[in-house]
Amino acid sequence: MAARQHHYRVTVRWTGNRGEGTSSYQAYGREGELQAEGRQPIALSADPAFRGDYTRWNPEQLLLASVSACHKLWYLHLCADAGIVVEEYQDEAEGTMVEGVKGHFTGIILKPRIRLQNDHDRDRATALHHNAHDACFIANSVNFPVECRPEFVTSGG
Repeated sequence: MAARQHHYRVTVRWTGNRGEGTSSYQAYGREGELQAEGRQPIALSADPAFRGDYTRWNPEQLLLASVSACHKLWYLHLCADAGIVVEEYQDEAEGTMVEGVKGHFTGIILKPRIRLQNDHDRDRATALHHNAHDACFIANSVNFPVECRPEFVTSGG
């Protein structure tokens, strides 16, 4: 059976020409927009360390968000299939990138806080994070480690 292919299209548009184009590193803004058909644009920039606008999303945050969101979606799917009811899920993901000749991410740590309907499902719910990681399309596409450190909270907190 042939693998199904999925194709995605986005438009990334630079909006930071301040009238001099890229005549020097200081002359241009890092602002831009991410667009896709039928969706609201997302304001982009560089990380502030690279002269970017702190109030806009940067590529590093978007990569981190993609890994986190993909893991969450697979995890919820696997829990639903296993009859485990997740009532809340919030990930405080962190990523580390190093600069150098070839800057790169060295790792991502996912830190989901999860509230289950039934605390007796905690062991099975913990094990499903491994399965979610193995299934995550984005995690399978990166060349650095992605670690998951789930924390389960009870209805009281």
